[in-house]
Amino acid sequence: MTTVNKPQVVLLDIEGTVCPISFVKDVLFPYALKALPGTLEAEWDAADFAQYRNAFPAEHAVSKEALTAHVKDLMSQDLKIGYLKSLQGYLWESGYKSGELRSPLFSDVSPKLAAWRRDGVKLMIYSSGSVAAQKLLFSNTDGEPSDLTPEIADFFDTVNAGPKTESNSYQKIVAHHPEIPAGQWLFLSDNVKEVEAAKKAGLQSLIVERPGNAELSDEARKLHTVITSFDQISF
Repeated sequence: MTTVNKPQVVLLDIEGTVCPISFVKDVLFPYALKALPGTLEAEWDAADFAQYRNAFPAEHAVSKEALTAHVKDLMSQDLKIGYLKSLQGYLWESGYKSGELRSPLFSDVSPKLAAWRRDGVKLMIYSSGSVAAQKLLFSNTDGEPSDLTPEIADFFDTVNAGPKTESNSYQKIVAHHPEIPAGQWLFLSDNVKEVEAAKKAGLQSLIVERPGNAELSDEARKLHTVITSFDQISF
């Protein structure tokens, strides 16, 4: 059991922390690539789609073919760029609405989030995926209840907060809720550099080790507290 000072906020990463990395890489990414051609064909000139198309650099938004090629290139490199993340969220929306997509949470996640909320702790999300994509994921889970968004007080991404490996991003998140000091936040993530950045900004932070995550170094295990389940956290 790992005991931490009771936080006012638990700030959660998504991939490798609340759901498997494989869901994003093996389910969501392929779904977006599969849905892209039909979406571009049907909606290229639609007013609702213009914001997504126009967010891309001009040289990549000149044609459906150019945009498709650029999206495939970015996704093959797993680059976390705002305009790509926004488009992905838009493509995933139809899959969630149809029930074809459902977010698989680790078994300890839903019960523990509910317990923390009952204990008066606020839940917030910080992920490289867009805020829109985060809300889709948490509103369509395999947990009980399926829609967890009513339990989540705020959402942050690389657009409204900044890169997750920079301490300034965590300072910006804390500044968004000035009534809660940095030391009253607990950030949970599978990424060592993110945990280090959060700690540098004054937050409490733990590394979450889940099946399918990258192997942690001996140094990371010495420098940081590692948990394999939210059930191991005690306030």
